[in-house]
Amino acid sequence: MFSGPPADPATPTMQASSVPSAVPPVGEMGDISGGASGATPARRSWTAPLLLGAAGLLALLIALFGPGLMARGTGELRIPGAGLTTVLRTVLFAALALHLGELVAPQLIRPVRGRPRTAVRSWAVLASLAGAAAAAGQIVRLAAVSGLGITETYGTREGGLLLLIANGLVVAALCAASRRPALALAPLAVVIGAEALRAHPEAYSPEFGAALTVVHLTAASLWTGGLLYVLRTMWLWRGSPVAARALLGRYARLAIWLYVALAATGTASTLRRLPLDVVFTSAYGRTLLLKLALMAVVSVLALAARRRMLRDTDPAVAHRLARREQVVLGLVVVVSAILTVVPDPHWISLRP
Repeated sequence: MFSGPPADPATPTMQASSVPSAVPPVGEMGDISGGASGATPARRSWTAPLLLGAAGLLALLIALFGPGLMARGTGELRIPGAGLTTVLRTVLFAALALHLGELVAPQLIRPVRGRPRTAVRSWAVLASLAGAAAAAGQIVRLAAVSGLGITETYGTREGGLLLLIANGLVVAALCAASRRPALALAPLAVVIGAEALRAHPEAYSPEFGAALTVVHLTAASLWTGGLLYVLRTMWLWRGSPVAARALLGRYARLAIWLYVALAATGTASTLRRLPLDVVFTSAYGRTLLLKLALMAVVSVLALAARRRMLRDTDPAVAHRLARREQVVLGLVVVVSAILTVVPDPHWISLRP
């Protein structure tokens, strides 16, 4: 079913070297409306990298210092190396999103009539290898914190699951580099299942929590990674606004169902894991409130992009709004990583 990006063998894929120097290369997601000649395109070519760099720096700072800030004044136990763990988890979640997005988004592209016969470069191999390195880094950190050797760490529950995640992502990278990239679906499914089990070591209904996480993580990865792939493709198709608009419309219809899945599983997970009396006094509760606020921003941007897409034949404004949605989704990924690091809020609820 999934067979990678729909490129025409007779037409070479556009490379960065074939793009004029005044235009950002594929993947930087500039404004698809183009621009007048002169200094404006040059300014735009600098604006996108600067904004991406600023967003990346902000995400790194949130990951490093977010767990400590959220736990300040709660009386909860300090998690050793929480900032570094959050960074590694963020890389892992981003890798899943990028790879899953590249597997699913091309299925939205194929039915688009009049689409250009070009495809964006694949980032799946690099993404999965980065995710594998992040999982390996978590194993090393776990060994250092627990005082165990690497081999002994593999024997622990968390260490064994992290090893499975790392190996699964390596296999996914090998599949992505092969002629059958769709085979990566199997190891990626194993990775998601292992991460769901790792995230729920608690004694109260861990199987139910893991099942919710499988659905939630899959939907979040498809939303984030799929949107990125669609935006990159729209930039590549900037000379075919009708096809670009049709592609964004197809993604928007898929995103509705992903949003429903995220809302349902997120609500169930919250009711299951977060006691109401510690919503504002636990790191988990505070982080969840921040995530909900960011998701509200994402929802507004997504609705605005859909409205402009339905109203305008030129998809430039909708593309711009969707790019902003993508940036906020990136912050949601970081905050979600923090949620997996902060302490379980149940113990603070049970304190006398």
